[in-house]
Amino acid sequence: MPAKPIHLGPMYFKKRGDAVEYLKKMLHRYDVGDRVNSDDAVILQAALEHHPDSAAKIGCGITDFSVRSADYGTKCFWVNRPDGTTEKFSITGSIHGK
Repeated sequence: MPAKPIHLGPMYFKKRGDAVEYLKKMLHRYDVGDRVNSDDAVILQAALEHHPDSAAKIGCGITDFSVRSADYGTKCFWVNRPDGTTEKFSITGSIHGK
């Protein structure tokens, strides 16, 4: 199967797997409880827009992103909305549509 390129904001990846690896490295730069910086937020918003449930994940909008605990002791990115609600999202789901 040929590689599928993807744009995430200003970044271009020849393979979606490269985008997943980039986002995983980004995640590991942050500790649980950290707010994502504005440069990384641009990339995350673009990734979230590729998610198959993007409309539900984004909801009423995006205030910012943070890193919080997830299932089984892992951590993941969370979208924080203007109404105070939050939603976690999968890096892999965003890039591969799963």
